[in-house]
Amino acid sequence: MNYIRIAIGCSDFSLSEYTCWDKEGKENFALQFEEKQYILPVLKEILAINPSIKIMGSPWTPPKWMKVNNLTDLKPFDSWTSGQLNPKHYQDYGWYFVQWLQAMKKEGVTVSSITVQNEPLNRGNSASLYMTWQEQQAFIKQALGPQLKAAALETKIYAFDHNYNYDNIADQNDYPVKIYNDAGAASYIAGAAFHNYGGDKAELLDIHNQRPDKELVFTETSIGEWNEGRNLEKRLMEDMREVALGTVNNWSRAVIVWNLMLDTDKGPNREGGCQTCYGAVDISKSNFKNITRNSHYYIVGHLSSVVKSGAVRIGAKGYTAEGLVYTAFQNKDGSYAIVLLNDAEENRKITISDSKNHFSYEVPAKSVVSYRWAN
Repeated sequence: MNYIRIAIGCSDFSLSEYTCWDKEGKENFALQFEEKQYILPVLKEILAINPSIKIMGSPWTPPKWMKVNNLTDLKPFDSWTSGQLNPKHYQDYGWYFVQWLQAMKKEGVTVSSITVQNEPLNRGNSASLYMTWQEQQAFIKQALGPQLKAAALETKIYAFDHNYNYDNIADQNDYPVKIYNDAGAASYIAGAAFHNYGGDKAELLDIHNQRPDKELVFTETSIGEWNEGRNLEKRLMEDMREVALGTVNNWSRAVIVWNLMLDTDKGPNREGGCQTCYGAVDISKSNFKNITRNSHYYIVGHLSSVVKSGAVRIGAKGYTAEGLVYTAFQNKDGSYAIVLLNDAEENRKITISDSKNHFSYEVPAKSVVSYRWAN
């Protein structure tokens, strides 16, 4: 694996609701107990295994003292859930991002990218903030972009970080493109991030076609009780088609699942957040040793086992059949990689050729196969 996502402050899977600046005054900014006790030690273990792994940070909420009930009344909003960012605190919040990135770096953890707000159109998560494209555009242009630049941080900024269907809020359609329409804001933004809890992956292609100069990354999908998350055959087929292959075949440069690990009680989780989610793997709460591998473990495994960081997606054509989905890459070392899904009831005999080499393989029914070979 080479890309993981963590929360800036709390998420709905934290032990408590908090940010790193819960009391006004710059002297009160600090990484908190959860970062120091749990998140940083695990990140350091991960970095020891893969020092080049990319880390993305996303906030679920700003400090509560920065929130207001709405942008007309501007009344203080003392709640972790919902509210909007007070424009008078744009510079403070930009400073907060810079401080968090620098504090993580001081701990030996370089965060390569951030999103401005997790699920900005979702008011209902246990920790959340409602942030329209107009607000996000203004915040990036006036505060976040300039402050990252002034601090000489090369951290990429991704806009949006929410669903393909923009939660059916008509004036928020094409959220990232509307932000890009301001050249000043767009100059600070690498691209846009998407989730798949509403709408269709075809939205990625639509956004790419409107702004092919901007990147796309897929940053969140979940399995749980609502989508038969433990039914491996069903979930593996659907998650390969819709997430692993569906996103990269529509110009996404990364695929990130959420969460990587939960315990067998679907926790830790917060009231008001997802309490019916499974992880990519679930660890036994009785001994914290036995793990159950779910579909997201396998979809990430199939991609990451053969497609390496910096690979380029290349054209692949030929045999087509119902339920057959595949994507091809060339890795930086010149090797080729193909990940193929056979979502059919029968085995399929396929031959793969790169014009110099070819080989045949019988792909079992209802299976996924990943290949890599030297050019």
